[in-house]
Amino acid sequence: MDKQHLVIFDTTLRDGEQSPGASMTREEKLRVAKALEKLRVDVIEAGFAISSPGDFESVKSIAETVKDSTVCSLARTIPLDIERAAEALKNANSGRIHTFIATSPIHMKYKLQMTPDQVVEQAVSAVKLARNLIDDVEFSLEDASRSEFDYMCRIIEAVIDAGAGTINLPDTVGYGFPEEYAETIGRLIQNIPNADKAVFSVHCHNDLGLAVSNSLAAVMKGARQVECTINGLGERAGNAALEEVVMAVRTRKDIIPVETKIDTTQIASTSRLVSSITGFPVQPNKAIVGANAFAHESGIHQDGILKHRETYEIMRAQDVGWSTNKIVLGKLSGRAAFAARLEELGTHFESKEELNEAFVRFKDLADKKREIYDEDLQALVSEIQLHESNGDQITLENLEVISKSGQLPSADLTLSYKGESYRSASEGDGPVDAAFKAIEKLAKSDTELKLYSVNAVTAGTDSQGEVTVRLEKGGRIVNGQGADTDILVASVKAYLHALNLIENPDRLHPQLDGV
Repeated sequence: MDKQHLVIFDTTLRDGEQSPGASMTREEKLRVAKALEKLRVDVIEAGFAISSPGDFESVKSIAETVKDSTVCSLARTIPLDIERAAEALKNANSGRIHTFIATSPIHMKYKLQMTPDQVVEQAVSAVKLARNLIDDVEFSLEDASRSEFDYMCRIIEAVIDAGAGTINLPDTVGYGFPEEYAETIGRLIQNIPNADKAVFSVHCHNDLGLAVSNSLAAVMKGARQVECTINGLGERAGNAALEEVVMAVRTRKDIIPVETKIDTTQIASTSRLVSSITGFPVQPNKAIVGANAFAHESGIHQDGILKHRETYEIMRAQDVGWSTNKIVLGKLSGRAAFAARLEELGTHFESKEELNEAFVRFKDLADKKREIYDEDLQALVSEIQLHESNGDQITLENLEVISKSGQLPSADLTLSYKGESYRSASEGDGPVDAAFKAIEKLAKSDTELKLYSVNAVTAGTDSQGEVTVRLEKGGRIVNGQGADTDILVASVKAYLHALNLIENPDRLHPQLDGV
């Protein structure tokens, strides 16, 4: 079977960022973009250039840095949007403008308040303008899965004639059903006269848990681009997960007529990076990248694996980047071994100072933990890079917590703010509550705690705890992260990280309409 190329279009930095609390700074976006480039993603949708000055700068920085992947910016079918996207992409080695407009009757009537003829006219005008500014233009029919077939044929034929090289048919609200959705795409490809002049793409949301199934079904009917995100991140229930789509294509090569150029050994590390930056933990039973994805507890399964791996494993853990030898370093390990292992894990430091700080923290961790796992190293480095890139002004100097049966827990802490030390104490319903209340006595942040989540980085009672704290203030939502072998220290670090972010204007990310 001759294999055709399946374009992997990653929208973690755009649609993934639209998850409440998942917004990223320019530096964080750049780190993820570099990881996606190393993963060998074909197209990186870097953001929505018109949405904010911060997003414009992020798209611009990524366009100037990434060389091996096409960098894309989303734009509505509005001239200013398209011109702003083109400006952000002007220094890209390979750039793409992705413009969209809704085509379903319900969206055209109630949201756009435009007639079908007006929508076609605006779509064609937008594609022509974009095509005059850049060679690569993608057009999306927002809410395609609820759009009328004949109308889609009409608008797609028109925008292809106008210069669109990729036609995207999003299942915007996760309404599609695999057989029905794929059949529609197959019919469009067969019925549109100039369909051979464009690549047909799918962008599926996971509201009914069918995003990956819908995407793969569409591929079987002729779609040759899948839009997806790392860990399935995205609005509401998320998007099709890149790792699931890619590994399904690789594993079922006997029936799927396409192949990707993704370096699958980079999947696990990229998943971990996105999880650390966004504060969205990966569930243990998540396909491909979950902690239990390659674990076997059943005696029958274990027996089969020991006799022949393929009895219960259809993929090798190493193929997606899981290490077979996770215990790599200890307290006697030197700086060179430490730096070399981080390099193997895909971590790069911008300066010797960053490496030195990471090594000092590694030594501190090694004094607390006898065995250091890859996950420990990744958590340690992520915390450093997260906090350093955001220039945290409030930091923890000291924490003392007293918790006894029969009495209210209390916390006494000292914080540093702009070089000055401040002490505070409080009681609470639990030790974490007491610590947070002590912080708020000083900060008076007027924020609302929306989420407190704890995850063990590795197994064992000496595991580092990785804490996510989500705060909201005035409609803005941020996630703070902290990691430590002491879960109370990790909790305070996470809360302080969130406080530092809540006032950071670079985090402002308006939720504009998207596909």
